[in-house]
Amino acid sequence: MEAKVKNDFRTVHVLAAQKYVELVAFKKEGNISSFNDLLMQLIPEIKKYVKGKLKSAEAKGLLDKNRYKSDDIIDQLYIEYYEHFDEVKEDTFLYAWLFKKADELINDILSEEEFDTYFYENIDKFSKPEWDEMEEKYSTDGDGDFVMLDEFDNQEYSKNDYLLNHVFIDDADDEIIAALDKKLNKENVKKHSALVIQNFPKPMKKVYELSTAYKFTVPEIAKISNYSIKEVDIYLKNARKKLKSSFINRFNLNI
Repeated sequence: MEAKVKNDFRTVHVLAAQKYVELVAFKKEGNISSFNDLLMQLIPEIKKYVKGKLKSAEAKGLLDKNRYKSDDIIDQLYIEYYEHFDEVKEDTFLYAWLFKKADELINDILSEEEFDTYFYENIDKFSKPEWDEMEEKYSTDGDGDFVMLDEFDNQEYSKNDYLLNHVFIDDADDEIIAALDKKLNKENVKKHSALVIQNFPKPMKKVYELSTAYKFTVPEIAKISNYSIKEVDIYLKNARKKLKSSFINRFNLNI
């Protein structure tokens, strides 16, 4: 049985090499549909590989369980394969290259998650120069697709205190809001908030966005996100706690 499995697997290597010339032709023609249809014959083992890598990362605590779906990664791989197919210089390397690109994509995901964790855990320790450097990088390299950035430009957010009321929700925080409103202009508040929120762990960012940008209630967010009401409450509480701490520490508020 083991020999048969090995032979079957090697058959895919041979099939990949045989399909190489056709894939090259489809790429030159710009025929994405035919390229992907042909590539689909080589994907099953790669999908198993991706699923195994995700499960391993989840088991090690590197990814939240079910945060990423193997089908979504495979969809992205089709794009990667087409855009970078010119990297394959010979047919015998094709099948190995397909796995190589899968590895690269998964490693990119893990690197992003690692940065999220580092940022979240060290938000109380960053110096002002570190904050400024991160904000500059975010403004320069950020993809700008985070919905809160657009929401911050809404007329409702014309004053800092309105924006900050999403973070400082206790009556005892009024003094902090007043100090920040005097010390920072609207743009400063917007940029800092967006920087912190953008680097939240993904579930927390989604919950906070649904609450503040779209005005959903906790039970509604629980239904939308498939989290429990308790989980939503914890995400919102921790998001506000981290945002509050980041404002106080970055802008030296001794209140």
